[in-house]
Amino acid sequence: MRRRALLAAAACSVAAPSIFAQSSGARTVRIVVPFAPGGATDALARSIAQRFTELTGQTAIVENRAGANGNIGTELVARAKPDGLTLLLTINSHVVNPSLYKNLPFDAMKDFQPLTLVATAPNVLVARPNFPADNIRALIALAKQKPGQLTYASAGTGSGSHLAGVLFDSMAGVKMVHVPYKGVTLAMTDIMGGQVDLCFSVLSVIYPLVKANKVQPIAIAALKRSPLLPDLPTVDESGLPGFDVFSWFGLFLPANPPASVLSGLQDTLGKITHASDFRQSFAKQGLDIVGDTPQEFERFLRKDQALWTKIIAENDIRID
Repeated sequence: MRRRALLAAAACSVAAPSIFAQSSGARTVRIVVPFAPGGATDALARSIAQRFTELTGQTAIVENRAGANGNIGTELVARAKPDGLTLLLTINSHVVNPSLYKNLPFDAMKDFQPLTLVATAPNVLVARPNFPADNIRALIALAKQKPGQLTYASAGTGSGSHLAGVLFDSMAGVKMVHVPYKGVTLAMTDIMGGQVDLCFSVLSVIYPLVKANKVQPIAIAALKRSPLLPDLPTVDESGLPGFDVFSWFGLFLPANPPASVLSGLQDTLGKITHASDFRQSFAKQGLDIVGDTPQEFERFLRKDQALWTKIIAENDIRID
């Protein structure tokens, strides 16, 4: 009797994943990351792919298709069949790029089915070593004393680090000089070397540099403090109420997938994102795992797109 009960329980535990595997066949699932290997997006994708394979028995791989601020890989997924075999794991640029590029070959909302907001990560404002202001109020005062003289680095025009600086200027009533780089690594190199004053960047990038005393932390750019840097105040509590800039990582399908594919993926991804070891492993890197529903993720996307569309239009930021 006990053996029968154990066998029945085991059968039930694999039922939901195997239903998805059967509905999409034994073919490989691709998780397209529209950026180069390395970094938080790639790490999330590879961890999800591994766990997806373990849960369903269906091979999942990561395919990096970098270029054009994420647009090349995103277009690839937009043109794919909505059969559950091609997924997109991308970041904030998904809702920002439509305002930066005139003629995108896809519609960021209409051509995709949101699956789940996988994770969020706070941005951190850091300064070069020996920068004379070590908090937000002192920084704003200094920027007002020296209009157009303070500089902030970014990973490129239209990047999250650039838009965070634009929003800071607007809310603080200051004007700093934007210095775009081709990627956050080059930007942080010049921050550490003292060539540029400030930079907003995601916590997972900043944290080891802060711990090594290679950059000076000013404030957390999100609304709540980070457990990794509990003594570092937020911009919000330091003089700019409502300042909230964070990075997010989300999964998408091509638009109009069959209901069975959507529900099967939602079930499997829910198991992955709500596993305690998955959450804990990324918490150590400064990422907060979310794992919400497609409906919740879509509402989140529309709100985020509205915010950055307004900021970009008000500041006339264009890439083409």
